[in-house]
Amino acid sequence: MQALVEACQREQWPARIVAVIASRPDAAGLQWAEGQGIATGALYHKDFASREAFDAALMAEVDRHQPDYVLLAGFMRVLTPGFVGHYAGRLVNIHPSLLPAFPGLHTHAQALATGVRAHGCTVHFVTPVLDHGPIIAQGCVPILPGDTPERLAERVLDVEHRAFPAAARWLAEGRVKLTADHRVEVEGDPERLFIWTGAQAGPHGKNHE
Repeated sequence: MQALVEACQREQWPARIVAVIASRPDAAGLQWAEGQGIATGALYHKDFASREAFDAALMAEVDRHQPDYVLLAGFMRVLTPGFVGHYAGRLVNIHPSLLPAFPGLHTHAQALATGVRAHGCTVHFVTPVLDHGPIIAQGCVPILPGDTPERLAERVLDVEHRAFPAAARWLAEGRVKLTADHRVEVEGDPERLFIWTGAQAGPHGKNHE
């Protein structure tokens, strides 16, 4: 979330982050967002009798800000079909794997356990099928000797912090289109794969400032 806000401000997107909403009142990002002058809100899921009740309240809170897009950045809740349908084509998530590989939780451990040689992240539109929506961008990192889930997660986070802001900017600029066969096209055909070769590497390993 912080990477998205900072990129929006630094790169002067034709958009602004209108609100940050968390499912835990103690989420550290809320205080940071408040310090940036961004509206915040929190709904604790345990205060609601059902998943449907929580999602209805969340939907009401989100709609109060009238967003064009809803970006899920570390929002660790499985959303109901009703919520997903309400924001169809406007709800975007980042998942810590190269989808369709390793949907769900513990993706870094799954990658190490299966012996794949590459791992990463995927920015995608959310659909009722968990972690299977149309892909906007991906980030790729190598699996290194002696890796642990924690070490692997650090490298994935680096490409997450470049792939998600890039995708969000394309959305803000109106460049992202869904085709009839549910694939994503981006006007101008920018590089949509971000490959890790070090902390300051950009797409395909090119250094960036």
